[in-house]
Amino acid sequence: MSLEILQLVDALAREKNVSKEIVLEALEHAMALATKKRYPGDVDIRVAIDRETGERESFRRWKVVPDEAGLQQPDQEILFFEAREQFPDIEVGEYIEEPIENTSDFLGRRFAQDTKQIVLQRIRDAEREQNLNDFLDRGESIVNGVIKRMEKGDAIIEFSKVESRLPRDQMIPKENLRVGDRVSACIYRVDRGPRGTQVLLSRTSPEFIKQLFAREVPEIEDGQLEIKSAARDPGIRAKIAVHALDRRIDPIGTCVGMRGSRVQAVTGELSGERVDIVPWSEDPAQFVIGALAPASVSSIVVDEDKHAMDVIVDEENLAIAIGRNGQNVRLATDLTGWKINIMTEEEADDKNAQERAELQDLFMKKLDIEQDVADVLIDEGFSTIEEIAYVPMNEMLEIEAFDEETVKELRKRARDIFVSEEIAYEEATKDMEPALRDLDGMTTAVATKLGNAGILTVERFAGLAYDEFGAILALPVERARQLLDNELADVTDEEQQMIDDEYDDTARALQETARALMESR
Repeated sequence: MSLEILQLVDALAREKNVSKEIVLEALEHAMALATKKRYPGDVDIRVAIDRETGERESFRRWKVVPDEAGLQQPDQEILFFEAREQFPDIEVGEYIEEPIENTSDFLGRRFAQDTKQIVLQRIRDAEREQNLNDFLDRGESIVNGVIKRMEKGDAIIEFSKVESRLPRDQMIPKENLRVGDRVSACIYRVDRGPRGTQVLLSRTSPEFIKQLFAREVPEIEDGQLEIKSAARDPGIRAKIAVHALDRRIDPIGTCVGMRGSRVQAVTGELSGERVDIVPWSEDPAQFVIGALAPASVSSIVVDEDKHAMDVIVDEENLAIAIGRNGQNVRLATDLTGWKINIMTEEEADDKNAQERAELQDLFMKKLDIEQDVADVLIDEGFSTIEEIAYVPMNEMLEIEAFDEETVKELRKRARDIFVSEEIAYEEATKDMEPALRDLDGMTTAVATKLGNAGILTVERFAGLAYDEFGAILALPVERARQLLDNELADVTDEEQQMIDDEYDDTARALQETARALMESR
């Protein structure tokens, strides 16, 4: 009987073009289910078939779980301390197995029917997985298939004998897909779970438009042209950034094609989505200027620390640069990865004046200097206390308004302040969770204020309301703690204004980063 099982397994594997191991695992699973019915409760059974002789062994098993977790499934688990009494070397996550008598229920008609279903299902799953792997191994980028049916708004599409799902939120808005329609999409996720492999498609992702251009433009496949990035407002407008690796090629003209044939083919596939093709540049400012086309840019200010740019345009180009409902600047931001602030020259002057006043006030208070000295430092390009403390001596001596004695005193005061701030930072953050202290965008000053206010974990920080965080940033430590303890019940109008002023886009972005980190845990 044992050898007959192996012969049947071998024949079935050849017939279905799958490995014998898949058939054997399916058979073991079916036998385990049949054996499990002999026991009360939800026990865990394992059946092992010898690959050489066909002999089988059956085991009941228990998973070792931590003592503090308790038994969530008593019929299938054993606490760590109990397991250690039997097997001193065992670890959490391992299994204790007890041999049990092989059941003879495998000869019945019911078992044969159940086993057939399980084996065939496993084989179908294996065939789909193999077909999917063959498709992916061919390096094909775009799925072309026919809609077999609709399920709750999602389209079920078959390609290369693989069934996939195009969710409603991955369809281009306003497109009306029906059963029988031929659809193109890209694979954006493959979920491999206990219930099989699910292939999810997308027609709205930036990757799809990149793949469509790769299909239409041979120079991309040949490696002469590269699409660096893409951004989309699906069905309405998109931007792609292109770069020619061969200098003899015009990247924009190549993607547009003769009389616009190539870009029109992509637009037709995307339900009329307008595509702007912009040149990619290693210079971030130049890249942003190109991404904002057709708007003309007057000037641009780059803030490397905040990874942001202030783009100044005249009144005539303001509406064009922003776009309808902010579409143009939003797509340019997604395309370049830089935060873009569009403003007129008047708004830029106002912002510069405000930033200068804030920096002037900082230098005067921290360094205890007169306004004219602070103005000289600002005019010479100094923007932080640290720069004044550690800029080379000879560079500061080149400032005509300062003599050697003034330079030495400024550097001494700046270093004293910088060192004291570092000490305060170390003291405030010594018990802070490293993930919060090292959060992208976190500054020494903000981390110090958070630590002094008792905000020491990402979870606690992410859960702060905007006014709580604003109070920590804007107010003295003791007053901020008092307001937080009282849930800001007695905050004054003046304090509320300070809170609102401090909780700007930078603070908001920092909290959004913390909340994204919490969601990913």
